[in-house]
Amino acid sequence: MLKSRYTLIYVLLMTLIVVASNILVQYPLQATLAGINLADILTWGAFTYPVAFLITDLTNRQFGPKAARKVVFAGFVVGVTLSFFTAQPRIAIASGSAYLAGQLLDISVFNRLRRMAWWRAPLFGSLIGSMLDTVMFFSFAFAPFFVFFGPNDPFAIDWAPILGAFSTSAPRWISWAIGDFSVKVTVGLVMLLPYGALMNVLKPMQPVRAA
Repeated sequence: MLKSRYTLIYVLLMTLIVVASNILVQYPLQATLAGINLADILTWGAFTYPVAFLITDLTNRQFGPKAARKVVFAGFVVGVTLSFFTAQPRIAIASGSAYLAGQLLDISVFNRLRRMAWWRAPLFGSLIGSMLDTVMFFSFAFAPFFVFFGPNDPFAIDWAPILGAFSTSAPRWISWAIGDFSVKVTVGLVMLLPYGALMNVLKPMQPVRAA
């Protein structure tokens, strides 16, 4: 009963993060940093989405990978449903695929490192999962090779200075991916603080075998 109650809470939190990220992704970050116009490469959704990895890791720590996968699949259903109503089919496919693959990889890495120093599992799990998430989403959504998912976005594949500030040029979606992953790394490091603070509160309910 207690496990079901906590799992439901994690599912609700994951749903909240997915919904919030789908809304906030529509709002560019109006700021500049080192001459880079962040509004060109970032949205507020980039800051909320990485919290999903914290929720997954806390579930994994407390109840193991099986429960964590349930939470991830619940978020997947909500995310894909929202994406198909609010975005083009290609973006919805990219978003759902990247979310599912990234979160499941996070669970696997976390479970392998759970017996090591407390920070290794959540840090490396979220970073490796975020890397896969970023590569899959921006490739599926914008790379010309994946045109079978939907028509290419001319603005996204048009070449421009990387991050709008360097002399080297690349398709705009490359800059978007770099900016997005940079935020995920930063937020992933910050999320170690609440994870560490909650470790002694949300203790494993039963022994979990690393696999």
